[in-house]
Amino acid sequence: MNLLFLALLIACVPPQARGQDAALRTVSGAAVDKNENGIPSAVVYLKNVRTLTVKTYIADNTGQYRFSGLDPNVDYEIHAEHDELTSGNHTVSSFDGRKDITVTLKVDKEKKKTGK
Repeated sequence: MNLLFLALLIACVPPQARGQDAALRTVSGAAVDKNENGIPSAVVYLKNVRTLTVKTYIADNTGQYRFSGLDPNVDYEIHAEHDELTSGNHTVSSFDGRKDITVTLKVDKEKKKTGK
């Protein structure tokens, strides 16, 4: 009886929910300067375009960063900042089917100043 109940329970779970953990994505890479040298302690920002939630990661001593457990059905915007410089925004599209995505963030533009 318990085995039948377990089989019915599994059958009721939608297929996309059963394999959802396997479909999660990872975005990683490096924050680099104009000479392609890694930037230690650069701050990398990852914005969920749907919810506008922002995650941050402080790059390691070689400029490497990593965000894991990302929803494959959501677009993300990513950029890095260090001192008074920033990288351009890069989009990680939900249409990109790769599970592991590598993005190099070149930090070589002056940050925009916000005036009051």
